[in-house]
Order: sequence, then C-alpha cells, then structure tokens
Amino acid sequence: MKDGFSGTPLSDAGEWDAYVAGHPDATPFHSRVWCEAITKATGHRCHLVTARDAGGALTGILPLHHIRSPLFGQALVASGFAVGGGILADDPAVAATLAQGAADMAKSLGVPSVELRGGPVPEGEGWASEEGVYAGFARDLAADDDAELLAIPRKQRAEVRKVLESGLTVTTGRSDAERRDHYRIYATSVRNLGTPVFPRALFDAILDAFGDDAEILTVREDGRPVASVLSLVWRGTVMPYWGGGTADARRLRANELMYFALMRHARARGCTRFDFGRSKVGTGPFAYKKNWGFEPLPLVYGRWLAPGEAPRDTNPNSARYRLQVDLWKKLPLWAANRLGPLIARGLG
Repeated sequence: MKDGFSGTPLSDAGEWDAYVAGHPDATPFHSRVWCEAITKATGHRCHLVTARDAGGALTGILPLHHIRSPLFGQALVASGFAVGGGILADDPAVAATLAQGAADMAKSLGVPSVELRGGPVPEGEGWASEEGVYAGFARDLAADDDAELLAIPRKQRAEVRKVLESGLTVTTGRSDAERRDHYRIYATSVRNLGTPVFPRALFDAILDAFGDDAEILTVREDGRPVASVLSLVWRGTVMPYWGGGTADARRLRANELMYFALMRHARARGCTRFDFGRSKVGTGPFAYKKNWGFEPLPLVYGRWLAPGEAPRDTNPNSARYRLQVDLWKKLPLWAANRLGPLIARGLG
C-alpha cells in the first residue's frame, strides 16, 4: 500500500505514530512529525510506503521525500534532510516488500533514484550499498561532569577545562530570539565552509513539530552569540543536529563549551546517551569527534538506480564543486542567506 501527503496528515496518521513508537529501531527521521515538518518547510512531498499483514495491521513503513532540484536532479529520499531513516520493518521479508514498493514508486513518478540513509540495505534489482563515506559517533553519557571530563581524551579534556574557567555563558531555549541567534550563527558557519544554508523555515518547522524535544543551546561572550546548536532528543538520546560557530568560536573554544554544556544539559533532563551525528570519513569533523573520545561506526546506505542512471552528487567535497565552494566562501552573508535556501532545499 502506498500513501502520499503534501502538508496535511494522512488518514492513518495515528497508526504511523503508533508503529514508530513501538518499533525499537525507529529514529526521529521515521516519525510523522519530522516528515510533515520537512514538507511544510520545503514543499517536498512525502510518500509513505507501507506494508500490512492479513489483518490490516502495519508491519513496516518507509517515508520517502520527493526531492526536486534543477541543480541536483530528483530522488526519493528516506528521509529528507535527515542523517537516518530508511526501511523500518518487522522482519526481512517485509523490508524486501518495502524496498520493491519504493522502486515501483520511483518508476511511477519518473524519479531515477531512491536514497536510503539508514536501515537494512535491500538486495533486489537496481539496489546497491554505499559504504566507506560516512561514520556515526555515539556513546553513553557519563554520570556527572567529572566523569564526563575523564571520558574525554587528555588533550581535548585540557581544552574543555580551559573554557569551563572562561567567562563564556550558555543559554538554552526555543524563543524567537534564540532561533534568530542560532540561524545567524549557523548561516555564517556554513557560508564560511562554502556551502549554502538551509531555509530558516526548516529549523522553525522542526522546533515547532518536536516541541520540548527540540531545543537550541547557545554560547555567548558578553551576551553576544558565538556558537549555537539545535538538538533533538529521542528516547533518552540527545542529538546535536544543526550547529556552528562564528570566526571567534575557535579562539574562544566556544565549540568545546557548547558540546560539554549540551552533555550537562541533556543529563539534567534525563538523557543517557549522546549522538554526535555522522561525518564524512577523513574530514575535520570526523577527527574532531574522535578527539572527544567517540569511536566511529561505519554507516552503510542503500541506493536504487533506474537503468542507465547515475547517482546524484550532492557532496560539497566533490571535485566538480570545488570552484563553486571557493566562490561561495567569498559571498557577503546577506547574499549567501538570500541565495542559499534556494539551492539547499534541493539537497534533501
């Protein structure tokens, strides 16, 4: 069975919620609120591929966002703007059924590829695995600040200790002011990296959809924001998701304070695990997370391609985008913020 929606809940929304709530492998990116928020903020339609047993009960789901871009082409992505998602099923047979349903949907829509960012990798015709590109980083939180410091390797621990003695302050919240400061910092950070920023509507939609399970933490110097991160909380795990810092952040060690303060804040609200997210193998963020004592876990993604089609290239480190990245870094921030969302919404 295949259902679709564009900004409005499906008739079986309650079933969707209940299935995700009851499945041990579900992520926030499988949730209805994530999928609807992405559609609301970007306009990319979400299709829900489902499987049911003889009694009509759900046995698997696969939410797919139909990403369209004049620059990057089309794909069905599970899930849009996520680092996880993919097939969520009761057993391998159901997973295979969902994979076939996704391929059939792509064919019917004239979409050349399906991208799965988590879950089992299908083995049917047209499917292939992508590995060696990304790794995930997660570990349990320690019992208190002292134990948390000891869990960090010595060199990085020294940096954290120094910033804990500085005059930097930390705020948390979901207010309009926190959202404005976070977006300004995030937009500056990604411009400096040479990549287009996502539309602010995306961050607002996620914050509104997840309620208290989405929050912003900002590091400030004399009240001025210098680093900020928007995090999700899911089943006792805090997930720093969209974060960045100004040019002063490195000098001030603001990122060190930001992540340590987030660990402390998460522990205070009952979280037991810290998910540092994914990073491309061999990059600076990959090394940075290892420096914090997190061990990389290789991630394997699945991709279906129609015959004769090539996969989308949305990697900013790709040689084909080297000139564009260098030029983007030189754009005035106002221009990057005006043009960036028009481009980034097509990355998915």
